[in-house]
Amino acid sequence: MHLAPVKSPAHRSSPRAAALSAAALAVTSLTLLLLVALSWQPLMALDDGTTRTMQRWAVGHRGTTHAFRILTDWVWGPATMRILCAAAVLWLLWRRRAWQLALWVAMACALGALVQNSLKALVGRARPVWPDPVDSAHGSAFPSGHAMTATVVCGLLLWILHRCGARGVPWHTAWAAAVVSVVGVGLTRVWLGVHWPSDVAGGWLLGALLVVIAVASYERWGAYEEDPEEPVPRTGRA
Repeated sequence: MHLAPVKSPAHRSSPRAAALSAAALAVTSLTLLLLVALSWQPLMALDDGTTRTMQRWAVGHRGTTHAFRILTDWVWGPATMRILCAAAVLWLLWRRRAWQLALWVAMACALGALVQNSLKALVGRARPVWPDPVDSAHGSAFPSGHAMTATVVCGLLLWILHRCGARGVPWHTAWAAAVVSVVGVGLTRVWLGVHWPSDVAGGWLLGALLVVIAVASYERWGAYEEDPEEPVPRTGRA
């Protein structure tokens, strides 16, 4: 698959669209954060009912639960996602010589981890507790680190592919894999009884917000880099 140069003005997003997306995600994320912090009863009841139902399914379908544990721990887990992000950064540095873009991606991923851990400490929401747990997790619940990390990394990887000119089957395949990963990891966290649904929703929203901010800020202030591997047209006689 041939990829276009990293520097590609045609692939720039609209500043207005980015600002509107960021504003909508920020308002929604803040609203959910406040509702969770204030233990808004309708949301707590919805969380409790949904999680109890999925916990019964998890106990009754051990095979599915075992598969979900493998997916959430090894395939879609934060460590796997960060390894993918690190691999993308190295590829940008080694193959594309896109130093600033690589730094931007690394900083966005690190910022996601910082925001996630800071909010966990700030909100201090307890995880679900069950008499017959099928899995365990440590630390505070909101936001879901699995959901947020997957959203950030998959979003950044799609952005890199978009800037490099991915099209057709590879692009659609990447989109499908990203959607399955982000949605799938969120569902497994609730199924396994280690998160409330609003924790997962918060991870998705905050992760998407961070990606939008990273993309918009790079295209506003970041440098545009030529790909040194692109051949330069020659003129005149050889």
